[in-house]
Amino acid sequence: MLQEKVEILWNKEVGGLYYRLGLKCDEGFADTKPGQFVMVRISDSYNPLLRRPFSIHRLIEENGNVRGFEILFKVVGKGTTILSGLREGGFVDVLGPLGRGFVIPENFQSTFIVAGGIGVAPLFFLASDLMRAGVDSSKIQMFIGGRSKEDLLCIDEIKAMGFPVHISTDDGSLGEKALVTEIVKNKLTNTRPDMIFACGPSPMMKAVAGIAEKENISCQVSLETMMACGMGACLGCAVEKKESSDKYLHTCLDGPVFDAAILKI
Repeated sequence: MLQEKVEILWNKEVGGLYYRLGLKCDEGFADTKPGQFVMVRISDSYNPLLRRPFSIHRLIEENGNVRGFEILFKVVGKGTTILSGLREGGFVDVLGPLGRGFVIPENFQSTFIVAGGIGVAPLFFLASDLMRAGVDSSKIQMFIGGRSKEDLLCIDEIKAMGFPVHISTDDGSLGEKALVTEIVKNKLTNTRPDMIFACGPSPMMKAVAGIAEKENISCQVSLETMMACGMGACLGCAVEKKESSDKYLHTCLDGPVFDAAILKI
């Protein structure tokens, strides 16, 4: 884990309220795993005071070396509004990489990757990592859903990876008019993965975890939880376990990626 001021390589609007922020980093990020995150101090002032958590969307490589990383974010409040206005050549204070990322089982064969809205951020990194590891593209299927087409991100880049991509929107503006979880359930009638990876809004995550439990399929979920510190000091990101004398886990230390079977979500 490192804390340092890092240079902004770019800050690009990618449609609507969504931005890609490229940040220069040192070699400490070379071993970053999909699902890990960073805590970003938005400005040098006390307003906003707290850092903001962001999943690492992808690593930026040059000549085989990691020279930075990118976060994908949506403008939802004061902090992200300020972040969207930062420009190339400026600096932000970053703490990371933090947390527990996705775990690829040794007997891994096939997977469904389910993304809702901005939840695609860590899952893009995961899909890229699987492809780099030589996983057969026919063994991966990705499901991307959003309220409307404006909430669907990285579609072209993901399709270019060569595996099936299923797109849905609540309003039918792109892809099928359905919840992404409905598409997943339909696909399970003729295809059974041995692992489901998911990230998105809480109702979607709860539905995916329920589907996985019913079908007896292993499932890992990356939780989108507000954090104040990212290091387990504030205890503000507690998540409840299903059955245990130790009733709570903390997203920043025990996650943000969890085995869905142990959580009460």
